[in-house]
Amino acid sequence: MRAFFLFLILFFLGALNAAAEPLKAGADPAASLASPLPAVADTGHVAASLTSPGDSLDNIFDDRLLIDGYSAKLSNAPKDILLAMINDDSLYPYKKAAAIRVFRERFAPQMVQSERVIIERVLLRQMERASSVFVQVEIMHTLVIMDRYRYFDAMVPALVQKMDHYDDTVSDLADKALNHIIEAGNQRTREARIVFNTLRKTFFLARKKLQNADPNDSRLKKKIQLLRWSVKILGTEELKNLPKEVINLM
Repeated sequence: MRAFFLFLILFFLGALNAAAEPLKAGADPAASLASPLPAVADTGHVAASLTSPGDSLDNIFDDRLLIDGYSAKLSNAPKDILLAMINDDSLYPYKKAAAIRVFRERFAPQMVQSERVIIERVLLRQMERASSVFVQVEIMHTLVIMDRYRYFDAMVPALVQKMDHYDDTVSDLADKALNHIIEAGNQRTREARIVFNTLRKTFFLARKKLQNADPNDSRLKKKIQLLRWSVKILGTEELKNLPKEVINLM
């Protein structure tokens, strides 16, 4: 009987030793279940390449940079190529705006009458069809440069309105166009009157907003600068025709 119990004890001790062998070898079943998944290759460099300054979305979709870039590429293009691009209804709007700008800067001032009439028709047709505000601003600017007396009355008030456009690039383009038009002129009373009346109407419509307007607002400062130019030509007696809120800002 004693031998039988000794046999049982030795049997259980052997079983316990066999169960302990995997633990001695470092093979933990629970640890194997909790082990992490295989490591994935580091993709940080990919994200960095997508967000690098040269390829950032801000640069890719910057309207000003796009138009300036196309203008630089077209700076030496011949007149007939520029006109073909302007008259192409399917052309990318930024390219068309750039073509109009380069044409204005290089060829518009010295055009002969017969050629000017034909190109004016092309520009007017494109302005009616253009859905791009950048193209519209460039055309307005160009038409005034080509025939100041004929187009100043229609295009300058429209450019003044574009100064309030929600897109900062459009607002800046309109402001630069107006400054260039004014600098290229002879400070005529007729033109100053058009600018003054347009700004006067604009300020009266925004009279409530002007009460709490920030004097350092860049768009407001640009319009005040235009207003000062017109008042300088027309005389300070025109100040009485302005809202008092504008007088305080001046």
